[in-house]
Amino acid sequence: MRDVECIVLGSGTSAGVPAIGCTCSVCRSDDPRDTRTRTSAAIRFTDAQGHPRLILIDASPDLRQQALREDLVRCDAIVFTHHHVDHLFGLDEVRRFNAVMKAPIDIYAEERTLTNIHRVYPHIFEAEKNTNPSFVATLLPHQVDCFKPVVLHGLRITPLRFLHGRLPILGYRFDAEDPDEAGPDSPFPLAWCTDVSAVAPETWPHLTGLKTLFLDLLRHRSHPTHMTLDEAVATAGEIGASQTWFIHMAHEISHAEVDARLPASMSLAWDGLRVPQRGSTTGGG
Repeated sequence: MRDVECIVLGSGTSAGVPAIGCTCSVCRSDDPRDTRTRTSAAIRFTDAQGHPRLILIDASPDLRQQALREDLVRCDAIVFTHHHVDHLFGLDEVRRFNAVMKAPIDIYAEERTLTNIHRVYPHIFEAEKNTNPSFVATLLPHQVDCFKPVVLHGLRITPLRFLHGRLPILGYRFDAEDPDEAGPDSPFPLAWCTDVSAVAPETWPHLTGLKTLFLDLLRHRSHPTHMTLDEAVATAGEIGASQTWFIHMAHEISHAEVDARLPASMSLAWDGLRVPQRGSTTGGG
């Protein structure tokens, strides 16, 4: 495994930033880091056989825009955190990856999420019932269970339990199956924890020894299903990753203002961020 990177495809909340009809300073900001599409990510690497690989984390409604922006040309698998619109409604876009790769795409989620994916996309999973033959995605669903790793192309992916208000959802820990093969600048071990209001007690042991943490941070004010700025900073401090990047931010969060006040090991993510950062970037940190 080599050339490993995590690409933040989107760092914004469900409404995106700028929000429709809003004239606040962040929505009118000329700082490109304040423009946030819906939260999702891609893990891109070259496997031990020299083949390029890409794993999506969720499929946001902005997936087409994100894929074009980041020049994504394949998708080997998608891991879903939960079934909410801002993490699922870009799934139809992956049919283009099917066409380019001439191969199906594996999708991984827990039972509740798979059930909802089938409900939302019957034209994909029951294509034989479509009135007209149509260009739909070819997907191979796989059910995952908490703390039971899945290995894909040398990448070990462990589903973790988090709470999104009263809804149990998944986050994921990513490790190289053989840590010695990932290289010294690999972002692994890495955890992606979006839409989090609380960490389930049984998850804490799986958050030790992280090199990279992506963690939910919605806004300053309290919210029933997301962490506030103070809650996210405190939780990141408890986890103690070498570097924490905050994601799923609303328009109340000004990148330049908030990022400057964070502890040294914590930063706000932005759309297009690549971890590890190689060469010039769009600033921040």
